[in-house]
Amino acid sequence: MGGINPAGRTSGHQAFRRTVLDALPADQQRQTLEGLAALMRLVEHSEEGWHDSQGQPVEAPAQSLRDQVLNHTLIRRNEDPRFLDPGMPSNRQASMQLAEPLRFTLRRRQLPEHLPEDWQVRDIDAREVEVSVPAGVLEVLLPDAQLPKVRAAAQLPSGFDPANLYRSVHHPRGLSLAVFGASDCLGASGLSWETLRQQLNPDHIAVYAGNSIGQLDDQGWGGLLKSLVSGQRATSKQMPLGYGQMPADFLNAYVLGSVGGTGAALGACASFLYNLRLGIDDIRAGRCRVVMVGTADAPITPEIIEGFRAMGALADDAGLKALDALELLTDSDYQRACRPFARNCGFTMAEASQFVLLMDDALALEVGADILGAVPDVFVNADGYKRSISAPGIGNYITLGKAAALVRDMLGEKSLKERSFLHAHGTSTPKNRITESHVFDEIARANGISDWPVVAIKAFIGHSQGSAAGDQLASALGSFAHGLLPGIPTLDAVADDVYAERLRFSQTAQTFHADAAFINAKGFGGNNATGVVLSPAVTERLLTQRHGAAAVNAWKTRRETTRKAAAAYLAQADRGHYAPRYQFGEAVLEGPELDIHADRIHIPGYDHAVSLTSDNPFGCLDEESEE
Repeated sequence: MGGINPAGRTSGHQAFRRTVLDALPADQQRQTLEGLAALMRLVEHSEEGWHDSQGQPVEAPAQSLRDQVLNHTLIRRNEDPRFLDPGMPSNRQASMQLAEPLRFTLRRRQLPEHLPEDWQVRDIDAREVEVSVPAGVLEVLLPDAQLPKVRAAAQLPSGFDPANLYRSVHHPRGLSLAVFGASDCLGASGLSWETLRQQLNPDHIAVYAGNSIGQLDDQGWGGLLKSLVSGQRATSKQMPLGYGQMPADFLNAYVLGSVGGTGAALGACASFLYNLRLGIDDIRAGRCRVVMVGTADAPITPEIIEGFRAMGALADDAGLKALDALELLTDSDYQRACRPFARNCGFTMAEASQFVLLMDDALALEVGADILGAVPDVFVNADGYKRSISAPGIGNYITLGKAAALVRDMLGEKSLKERSFLHAHGTSTPKNRITESHVFDEIARANGISDWPVVAIKAFIGHSQGSAAGDQLASALGSFAHGLLPGIPTLDAVADDVYAERLRFSQTAQTFHADAAFINAKGFGGNNATGVVLSPAVTERLLTQRHGAAAVNAWKTRRETTRKAAAAYLAQADRGHYAPRYQFGEAVLEGPELDIHADRIHIPGYDHAVSLTSDNPFGCLDEESEE
């Protein structure tokens, strides 16, 4: 796994450890804080030790920079300059009543292409003209600065910009996040991508990656859509780079060099699980052996935030003040903006990139992969008829019910009842706290569960839209590794309308050794999904049952080499040294370079050919009978 979110880097469980920091041993706390300080460019590491950007030594950065790291990760006051004083740049329509003619000069290139009929233009020189406008009504746009109504956001740790780590040229932020997230995933795997892909038929590799609403910042569709009214020129990159499946396209073209299956399934907040399901289906059907799955969302822009605020979905400043009867909001109030299953008023926008590398079990054993867990299935169901497209419906009862039944069938009732936990969608809206808790409570009742632990990490990292379930999956893998469930720190008390009879909520991190976790998503429009993820210990037992003890023991021996390579990558990453994999214009192939046969195509650089033999479910038509 790899990626980045407001808690930090995904690899090495850094982001997870930030959410359970106070429950960790002192040495792990120190490592986490030092790694985050390096990520945030507060310190750098060399052979001489830690030092700041001016080269001055920094002693014990985990202690000296602790407050700065804690205050500039997770949810906090939006640090984007556009959301600070004097406010977000905007324009206001106005009808100016000119009592007398107006005369002004401007550059010739700034003249409207179609001049109003009553304007008079006189040349001053080759560059400037004088314009005369008669008295009357003049329609204008007046520059303005709009004070943001929503100031809470879950941004990446301050100081970290993925675009600065590789040769990015006008890339939307979401695509820079995708390059970093996929590269982090490959580095943390401890496997050589070139070596791995040479062992496979080229189209036994697939990439399913996207996001929920495309790239809507100025480098993508956001800049394109407002180019005409803002007086800016559309660029040749904005249109293609805005597509929602572009993270997959970027990984194929510049990171992995894959010629296998590709695409993205968009399902609002459930998008990560939709793509995860595509990867699982490909592997189970035998179409693929390795699949990179992920999402990358960067929706913290004035326009997107205003859109969600207008529909009443976000925790705006007015709502937060009303919740706590405050006149002013402080930094600590913004850090408490997201309150899943408590009295709340809306979710907090976030950005994140999450990627996982899926592999079939036989190949994982063969290459000595370090297995973090297993995902046996993802269930997706719609809501049916609805009163409102944004209102929750009944589909989530089906997805979670199926997921619970699968765990019971695979691991037994005891595992389901005593060693599983729920990763709630937990957006922090009043409607979500009621509807999702009712789903959980009813499925718990149906399965005889009396004390089901609920985790809701949006309290820390906000809602990253299509990447939200990826955040949850990465956190679940962290819980397996550390034996801890993150608490819900903003849960002062469970709201009165939450169905909590059979659920367990905790404000602080709890020790819990789980066999399985349920990754739940309730997406806008009725895009419900629940994924099952099994712990490494349970996965190993399943592998032994399928492949035998000898094969598993041989895998453990090969795994040592993989773990050493992964540890070397993580040690460098914790010191702030990253090298995102971005291979622009390298090893590009054209059609004439292929060796094409009726049953196969050889691609230069690949040891194995692409087989053209297809699975034909229809049988062969008798040619003679046709005649």
